Amino acid sequence: MTKIFAYAIRKDEEPYVHEWKEAHPDVEVDFTDKLLTPETASLAEGSDGVVTYQQLDYKADTIEALDQLGIHNWSIRNVGIDNIDLKKAKELGFKLTNVPVYSPDAIAEHAAIQAARVLRQDKEMDMKLAKHDLRWAPTIGREVRDQTVGVIGTGHIGQVFMRIMEGFGAKVIAYDVFRNPVLEQKGYYVDTLDDLYAQADVISVHVPDTPENVHMINDESISKMKDDVVIVNVSRGPLVDTDAVVRGLDSGKIFGFVMDTYEGEVGIFNNDFSGKEFPDQRLADLIARPNVLVTPHTAFYTTHAVRNMVIKAFDNNLNLIKNEKPETPVDLDKEF
Repeated sequence: MTKIFAYAIRKDEEPYVHEWKEAHPDVEVDFTDKLLTPETASLAEGSDGVVTYQQLDYKADTIEALDQLGIHNWSIRNVGIDNIDLKKAKELGFKLTNVPVYSPDAIAEHAAIQAARVLRQDKEMDMKLAKHDLRWAPTIGREVRDQTVGVIGTGHIGQVFMRIMEGFGAKVIAYDVFRNPVLEQKGYYVDTLDDLYAQADVISVHVPDTPENVHMINDESISKMKDDVVIVNVSRGPLVDTDAVVRGLDSGKIFGFVMDTYEGEVGIFNNDFSGKEFPDQRLADLIARPNVLVTPHTAFYTTHAVRNMVIKAFDNNLNLIKNEKPETPVDLDKEF
């Protein structure tokens, strides 16, 4: 019987694992809540494929541990592959899939809601209310419809975000190295990032974490933005130079910051530090600021998205095992 083993299955994912299992009675499915490491790889012994999700790196020793078990069909339940030693995976003959589109709406909605909350100064008003200070001023909001919203990256998520912000009545402009023909025909694109920085009141980043994109939001780019700009990052932490944003917040150049991903998030996000010493003082400072909205990489975290991530990953893995083309393969040859 075909066997698939899944790692790091959370309680909220278990119903969808069982749903997939019941729909595939000819496949043996087992799972653990442990992450895939060189030590836990042995849990998958006898399996034809593995399904994983984690923020920690999949280093060469982890991949070699699966290889020694004869397991080469590997499906991850998320988008990013930047934490995988792809060179080693290719060298050892792995077949890899990801889930690049599980719910663009979940992430785009989160970005739009948080951006609107920053503009309306909701967090500062909530903090006042908590102290029973019910005065209006000086906590006055800005309407979304009065803003020019600049979107960097017009893939699935970026496009949904654009539609939502237009629904509010905002003017939307965009920049992407790879232009969407339909969006181009409608006149959304500006010629350069500098053009976008100069025009946008709200800037939302929706691009992958590639070397050329690391710290694309930095002191220089912030200096080119309008005063009182709102910056939104629900994509990847390394896109933003956090120290540069802190400087922009301190100077008043930046009106507000939405941060769902953080360049130092591994080992911090999705952990409970209640009653413990907090390990990152810069992050603690951002969390405490009234004009910064921090969420711990939860933009994706909806029932719709989690179900899609699980179901699509298991579908992909079964296709790999059957030597059938999966819906979303990762082309390891293209990566090098």
